[in-house]
Amino acid sequence: MGLIVQKFGGSSVADAAHVMNVARIVTDTYKEGNDVVVVVSAQGNTTDDLITKALEINPKATKREMDMLLSAGEQISIALLSMAIDSLGYPAISLLGWQAGFETNSKYGSARIKSIRTDRLLLELGKKNIVIVAGFQGLCKYDDITTLGRGGSDTSAVAIAAALRADRCQIFTDVEGVYTADPHKVKGVKKLSEITYDEMLELATLGAQVLNNRSVEMAKKYNVELEVLSSLNPVSGTIVKEVAKMEKMLVRGVTKDTNVARISIIGVPDVPGIAFKIFSKLAAKRINVDIILQSVGRDNTKDISFTVSRDNGPKAVELLENFNLLDGKKIVCDRDVAKISVVGAGMETHPGTASKMFEALFSVDVNIQMISTSEIKISVLISASDAERAVNAVHRAFIPEE
Repeated sequence: MGLIVQKFGGSSVADAAHVMNVARIVTDTYKEGNDVVVVVSAQGNTTDDLITKALEINPKATKREMDMLLSAGEQISIALLSMAIDSLGYPAISLLGWQAGFETNSKYGSARIKSIRTDRLLLELGKKNIVIVAGFQGLCKYDDITTLGRGGSDTSAVAIAAALRADRCQIFTDVEGVYTADPHKVKGVKKLSEITYDEMLELATLGAQVLNNRSVEMAKKYNVELEVLSSLNPVSGTIVKEVAKMEKMLVRGVTKDTNVARISIIGVPDVPGIAFKIFSKLAAKRINVDIILQSVGRDNTKDISFTVSRDNGPKAVELLENFNLLDGKKIVCDRDVAKISVVGAGMETHPGTASKMFEALFSVDVNIQMISTSEIKISVLISASDAERAVNAVHRAFIPEE
């Protein structure tokens, strides 16, 4: 017996049959004597459909009104799930984000959770209700509904688990756990029984779709044990927790990320402080930079290349073109690129990992454009047309098919 937080994504509640399946999973957990809080996303493609409707009406709609619109998707899901649980003969109550005590900042569209007032949650749990909470949303100081951005329901679930000191936070998806690569696109993948917060965070940040990176950051901060498992197949999943450090280096996963653009600035003045001025401009506009490459200076100039998300590519170019220190400099944005990464603890102290990755890419005639490394990952930038071939070759090199 304990307190379990369960989160179900949009595909898990896509239609009536799926909603009833989730209701059975939840009630099975409840019947075991557990208190249960459920966090639910909008059904299927509801969020995308709402965005399309907004664009038809007003392509320049304010972010505040978009949050009002998009939060409706989760409201539908929680009410339907509550009805399904009631039909099975169990007590349930649905709560919107603000009713569940989510207080956020006022950055519409990508709000951050400031705190959770747990009194209503505890009250309903005390009544032995199954509490169903709308993920992805909260309330700001202006009493406006805010949304947490893509993947926000994962973050909502982990935040509740942290606030209530839950025994476990289960994230139900359409896959059976965390794999060494995308099981839909790479052959010979293996499911991991457990993975560290740091490794999972790198995988999530580098393109693995199974967990939102903000939720993993929060789970690590508050030591919330996560379990990733399937809502369709009742088998054990993958536990995300702090695992004892081992001397042996073990590759946990290989990822492919096509949400990348490479920006190149040609002929930058080779003077102290120029890189700081360029990247502080980008940071001021909340444009995150990943891989950075700077050439050796020549003729008092140098070239700087870096990567940003695809959507931020044109915005970054426009910002730099209007930067007086770069007047007349050639600025190029290449969105036809992809990032391939290998993730695993202990890479820094195990020589040969990089050369093994590069050999795998060479074996399938893939050219490397940029390289980035850390203690637990190696990332390379390549042409997007080579991405599928590259991720399969690298996965074979580190995790051979049995």
